[in-house]
Amino acid sequence: MSDLFDFDRPARYAVMGNPIQHSKSPRIHTLFARQTGQNIEYSAIQVDPGGLEQAIGNFEGSGGKGLNITVPFKRTAWELMDRLSDRARLAEAVNTILFRKEGRYGDNTDGVGLVRDLRSNHGITLEGREILLLGAGGAARGVLGPLLAERPARLVIANRTPDKAYDLADRFGALGTVRGCGLPALEGQQFDLIINATAASLAGELPPLPPDLLKEGGSAYDMMYGAEPTPFLKWARQHGAASCMDGLGMLVEQAAESFSLWRNVRPETKPVIETIREEMKAS
Repeated sequence: MSDLFDFDRPARYAVMGNPIQHSKSPRIHTLFARQTGQNIEYSAIQVDPGGLEQAIGNFEGSGGKGLNITVPFKRTAWELMDRLSDRARLAEAVNTILFRKEGRYGDNTDGVGLVRDLRSNHGITLEGREILLLGAGGAARGVLGPLLAERPARLVIANRTPDKAYDLADRFGALGTVRGCGLPALEGQQFDLIINATAASLAGELPPLPPDLLKEGGSAYDMMYGAEPTPFLKWARQHGAASCMDGLGMLVEQAAESFSLWRNVRPETKPVIETIREEMKAS
């Protein structure tokens, strides 16, 4: 019998990154397993720079069934796969690995996690809207495809280094109306939704933004999350955002996509989001 349904021993999964001690993934997947009756063991593994290939090999060789990959290794993981999903190939980043007989299969669930959080958990319509994506790094690259698949009226990528935004817009240009610019070029523009894909919130910082960047009734989303609102979300609230959302829901939704790829069952995400949120507040 396949170990997918072998309840005599737990199937082993893990998340690899650096740093990793802050990761909510073990808790999230434990809640998913409890909810769906799956017998799994999920751990967090810190990997030294340059050590991802060996770490993946060790985990696979010891009987591990699948991995999540987080910063700063998503691009490296993409280079180490035998096969890739279309969304991982386009993003040039892998955050989910499945070990199969035919080799390592890499996928990227970040973008679908973001879109599901926006649509299902917050009721945000993306089709026909004007969207601003702040940042042109790996976080932005991972979500562009699914965002453009929602057919926004336009999507602008703004970055401190404009050339990176231009390059990213060129790469994804065939999927929809997307262009890149530097942050100063945002002056005079307005958007229905602003998504912060920069790491500025981790450092308690905020990109320099024009005060009237949001349209009336517009929304703000920060891929970062915490017990308190991020600097970007505080800015958005001060400048008239009708709704402000952090990235906890995205984290849980992308984890649910990984879980369903591994276990062929999709967990309910809303109760898990609520549980993690309450635990963050309590801590």
